[in-house]
Amino acid sequence: MTAPPWVVVLAGGVGSRFWPMSTPQRPKQLLPLVSSQPMLRDTMDRLAPLAPPDHSLVLTNASLAAAVRELLPELPASNVIAEPRPAGTAAALAWAATEIARRAGRDAVMLSVHADWAIGDVKAFRATLALAAESASRERALVTVGIVPRSADTGLGYIEPGDVVRGPLHRVARFIEKPDRQRAQALVAAGCLWNSGIFAWRVGDLLDEVHQHCPEVADALDRAGDDRDAFFAAARPIAIDVGVLERSSRVMVLPGDFGWSDVGTWAALLGVRQADRDGNVPSGSTYLRDSSGTVVHADGPTVVLYGVRDLVVVATGGLTLVTTVERASDLKALLETLPADVRDR
Repeated sequence: MTAPPWVVVLAGGVGSRFWPMSTPQRPKQLLPLVSSQPMLRDTMDRLAPLAPPDHSLVLTNASLAAAVRELLPELPASNVIAEPRPAGTAAALAWAATEIARRAGRDAVMLSVHADWAIGDVKAFRATLALAAESASRERALVTVGIVPRSADTGLGYIEPGDVVRGPLHRVARFIEKPDRQRAQALVAAGCLWNSGIFAWRVGDLLDEVHQHCPEVADALDRAGDDRDAFFAAARPIAIDVGVLERSSRVMVLPGDFGWSDVGTWAALLGVRQADRDGNVPSGSTYLRDSSGTVVHADGPTVVLYGVRDLVVVATGGLTLVTTVERASDLKALLETLPADVRDR
């Protein structure tokens, strides 16, 4: 593979589990949750050595396109692709592949990641993505990176590696939906990998598999031509895993071990941000005394905590959220019960 790969970053969604900071106008990927920069900016900086700006596409909600272009001034304006409606990752990645094929041909290699991850070992991350791109080009396969698990996480899907193809590259035996605790422990013990959502493929290979296996998206591609709005209006929402990868025989997996986290909840910040000596991760104007294992975000008045542990405290915009680390993953259920004047403040 001589030409640099194309990088596609999925930057849609609202990140409701980071309420009250995350809103439809300023969702998770536009917030400085892991570093002093928005997560999307961190993502693009990590990817910059792999692909130049003119080989980088960002797919986002139409309502966020202007903010994304402002955050990423190095990208050509046409490389920020506004989705007029959410249509699932199969539609988003198929459209990105179509766009790359128009510009660079069907042999161009595409890497796909999400905008809202934390990566502990950036050098290993880039090396793994480069190997995935090389493997996809050489094998003419759809390659996914499966994360070597650190725990039996029930919030993630799993990949079971099958036969060895070459070196660390395996065929995928099967994809497994989010398991319960006992099954997750068995999957980890059996050598299964976390399903990260990192992909590499030649764009022509992906489009061939979409047309063969995913009528939910293929029919819309055939009818819409180069009309993006018509395509997203016609595509039936489906995830790339379900619509293509679980139906294809050309899927391979490469293990990755680089401190990946999908930063799914406020509590996840305990594992990706620098903690103080008591295991707290404070941000903003805070004062903690005799407190431990707590996430604190103060965007405004000073937050003082005394004699507490394992809490999440978020103060922003005249509203304060207090919950436990354990219940931080339940915010979506909470939001459904809140009055609109509180939820949408």
